[in-house]
Amino acid sequence: MSNSVPDLDAVGIKAEPELADQFRREVATLLGRNNLNFPGAQPVSFSNKHLLELQRQDYYVCEKTDGIRCLMYFARGDPDSEAPEIHYLIDRKNDYRYVPGLHFPLPNDESFQSYHVDTLVDGELVNDTYEDGTQQLKYLVFDCLVLDGQSLMHRTLDKRLAYFKEKVLKPYNALYQRFPEEKQHRVFAVEDKSTQFSYGIEMMFREIIPKVKKIHGNDGLIFTCRSTPYRIGTDEHILKWKPPAENTIDFRMRLEFPVLEPDTDDEAEGISEPYTDYDAMPIFHLFVMLNSNEYRHFAEMFVTPSEWEELKALGLPLDDTIVECSKDEHNRWRYHRLRDDKADANHISTVEKVLESIQDRVTEEDLIRAAPAIKAAWKKRQAQMASEDEERKRRARQAPPHANGNGVKRKFEDS
Repeated sequence: MSNSVPDLDAVGIKAEPELADQFRREVATLLGRNNLNFPGAQPVSFSNKHLLELQRQDYYVCEKTDGIRCLMYFARGDPDSEAPEIHYLIDRKNDYRYVPGLHFPLPNDESFQSYHVDTLVDGELVNDTYEDGTQQLKYLVFDCLVLDGQSLMHRTLDKRLAYFKEKVLKPYNALYQRFPEEKQHRVFAVEDKSTQFSYGIEMMFREIIPKVKKIHGNDGLIFTCRSTPYRIGTDEHILKWKPPAENTIDFRMRLEFPVLEPDTDDEAEGISEPYTDYDAMPIFHLFVMLNSNEYRHFAEMFVTPSEWEELKALGLPLDDTIVECSKDEHNRWRYHRLRDDKADANHISTVEKVLESIQDRVTEEDLIRAAPAIKAAWKKRQAQMASEDEERKRRARQAPPHANGNGVKRKFEDS
């Protein structure tokens, strides 16, 4: 992983299974669901058909940060203790990590003593590195599911973000403006993630991505539909675009080492049965997930001898791990990185979508070329909405006073 990807165990304290299960139930209740799985939305890979989708509906775009995706749960602590508010990061393995020292005051509280609870936001943890070599750990928020016990999931993305900025981020920033000396005690800073209208693609490539690549790395773009609700699980309205060469799949990797028949030297050492040669280079089998704990063999990963030496030098378990792979120009699956932040390989449905993206090869130039049509469609929708709004106001002005929807006077309504 790149140095922009933080170590979660250095950031927070992992909850024991029983406590984590309690929090999973709390979060499920907060979201009005029975399922205790990871409660985050998952994007689909961008393919050619999505160029038209960006014209059909309003989308926001942000850079795809090379960090760790986590939700953050603002939970209730013991009101009589030193920690009446507690905060947990929820990673994609659905593990919960307690992050000490966070405080998010309520709006309009000049004492800054109040705090949010029963709140769930979505974001990613990144490690920013600046030109002078200093580093800053940040949690970048890009969505808000629940605020103070009230679900926002049915609201549009712009409204969800507006609630977060006004109710959570604004008082949080005011706290540290009043007490700047407290900044040094934060485990990480919290910010909202910068988003643009979907047609601002050229600016993303020309200005924003070159800037963030220097700070925390970047591996593409994320387009999120403005008008659709937050959807847990795969969301067809969150589109993940990567440069064609960087489209990757997360496989479960299993190593098959050769089995040797004993030779005369082995027999001299008392070895008479066939044995596994762990010094040799194995076959790297790649599996995709069909169902929970059910996998299907998909391909083999091509590894050179020098790459095998580098993998061994990591000093990490390699067999039965999750490995991220991309296709090279010879159509071979090549090692990209180990995904120790994930418990499972990609599901076959996800794999098929990524393969479609690889086949379609939507390039940076294709996106920039599509931007004018996306902008024209967006502006046309805006004009249509403004016209409809004006028509509603006109009708309201012309409606007779004290009339109900049928034009009948409500004579006795106030009696």
